[in-house]
Amino acid sequence: MRRSTPSPYCGWHQSMPEVAIRYDDSAAYERFMGRWSRAVAPVFLDWLAPPMAASWLEVGCGTGICTGLIAERCSPFSIVAVDSSQAQIAHARGLPVGTRADFRVADALALPFPDAAFDVVVSALLINFVQAPAVAVSEMRRVSRAGGVVAGYVWDFAAERSPSWPMRTGMRKFGMDTPEIPGRSITGLAALRGLFERTGLSEIETRSIEVTQSFTDFDDFWQAQTPGYMPTTRMIGALADDERQKLKDIVRAEIPPSPGGGIEYSVRAHAIKGCVPRIRVA
Repeated sequence: MRRSTPSPYCGWHQSMPEVAIRYDDSAAYERFMGRWSRAVAPVFLDWLAPPMAASWLEVGCGTGICTGLIAERCSPFSIVAVDSSQAQIAHARGLPVGTRADFRVADALALPFPDAAFDVVVSALLINFVQAPAVAVSEMRRVSRAGGVVAGYVWDFAAERSPSWPMRTGMRKFGMDTPEIPGRSITGLAALRGLFERTGLSEIETRSIEVTQSFTDFDDFWQAQTPGYMPTTRMIGALADDERQKLKDIVRAEIPPSPGGGIEYSVRAHAIKGCVPRIRVA
């Protein structure tokens, strides 16, 4: 484990707790990630420019944000959306899109579908978080028809440009270890391209997507940034009140007030798309 430099703000070192991210609190996930997902997904889908009346599979659908936008913007013939979290699927089924999409619990590393079953297979904010990203992309390719599209996007964790960057930067300045982001090294554009190329996809394209979100004040930001399922939240919860306040002051300095009031900051996602060759590559 990496040891942190002693903080000028406190004379202790807090080791990292269990780093697993739990996705069993859909409301907290919505509060933290929902606004960012709603900002990125439309840009991604417009860039994807999918065919109309296509059969879709979304892998790692979470609370159904991207699924709903697919239904609204892409004129799909059908949508199947899967996630490993029963809680997330239950939440998604309760959305208006729940009447248009077939939500199922499934493992991204072993998709329960036959070969060549879908025209478009996408994943939003998933690929780096699975245990074996290459297997996940291979499965997405397997269930795509020849000539079909496989695509997705991830936060640019490699350059520390995810929605959690102000919090993680502040924690490090405070002298706390921050949990390693799973699959951080594959979130750069070159790494994503290599992953898709090794899976046998062709006509690969990538792009960056920058989005900005505003918060009414720092408390609004802090509440969104500290969902119970995040390991960083559990670390912050272990701080004494005065230490937590010092951390807040450091984080606040990372995102100064915006001219119109409140605070705002920008993040970056990396998107990728490729085609399944019409002549299958073994």
